[in-house]
Amino acid sequence: MRRVIKLEGKGNIVIEEIEIPDIADNEVLVKNEKSLISRGSELFARYTMPHAFSPSIMGYSDAGVIVRTGNDVKDFNIGDKVVAVAPHAEYVACVPNTPEARIIPLTPDVSFDQATFLPLLTSSVAWAQSAGIEEGDTVVILGQGLVGNLVMQVSKSYNPSKIIIIDALELRCKKSEQLGADIVINCSKDDPIKSISQLTNGKGADVVIDCVGGDAGIKSFEQAQEMVRHQGTLHLIALYQGAPLPLYSSKIMNKRLLAGILISEPRIETAKRAIKHIQDGSVRVMELITHRFPLTEAKQAFDLLYEHPDQAFGVIFEY
Repeated sequence: MRRVIKLEGKGNIVIEEIEIPDIADNEVLVKNEKSLISRGSELFARYTMPHAFSPSIMGYSDAGVIVRTGNDVKDFNIGDKVVAVAPHAEYVACVPNTPEARIIPLTPDVSFDQATFLPLLTSSVAWAQSAGIEEGDTVVILGQGLVGNLVMQVSKSYNPSKIIIIDALELRCKKSEQLGADIVINCSKDDPIKSISQLTNGKGADVVIDCVGGDAGIKSFEQAQEMVRHQGTLHLIALYQGAPLPLYSSKIMNKRLLAGILISEPRIETAKRAIKHIQDGSVRVMELITHRFPLTEAKQAFDLLYEHPDQAFGVIFEY
């Protein structure tokens, strides 16, 4: 079988041939049909870090079919459609029924394409809930990569008065507008701080969710602090900025600062809610797919995402 690995050296992505993994008594073997590249975490590891990475952490959004089960596995059967939180590979072994929900069962009405978004969507459901959005709130979301877009779509279910998104790339701005953002600010053209002030009559937003990773995330976090109203909430979910984030007491005083997932619900239950969002159409993921590649062209797929973020959005491997 083939899988994607990252060797020593920035951007050194190759395909290696290995044996199909054996499984333990508590594991299942999944034959993958599709997998989604998670741009933030994967590009950070593959292009920013010079050292090699374990293949076990390179990818976590697989969709496929169980082809073998361990002797102790009771709740899953051969032929079941599942999402596997596992690397980009033709076959992966996972332990089901864990708190981390590394295997998520799929209903027949969810396609493999849609299913590849479930790990990110599950987190987005948890992030949106953690932010404490209330009906009638003004919500600002900085960054409209896959995570930012999914958080935006999930946030609509809380009935805010308006959702304002901010991004510097036209492709992402258009995707967000198509999928439900009320106001779109292209920060490569307009000052986002002034724009938010004008749109909120100088008060600031009730909830600001910062989804900007990478180098741009440092400036974004600084700007986000100025966009939150008195006693409002700034929720940081972005990672991989590569440097400390600036926190100013004068800007954050009398405001709430949250970070990450702050709900205690088991992840498998959150995943079930994420599936319902896909089933009822309240979150649309098919429009997020811009490119498909065979696994053998993994290097080209990653290079496209890294070098041309203005052209590529959701990139899927087909097996």
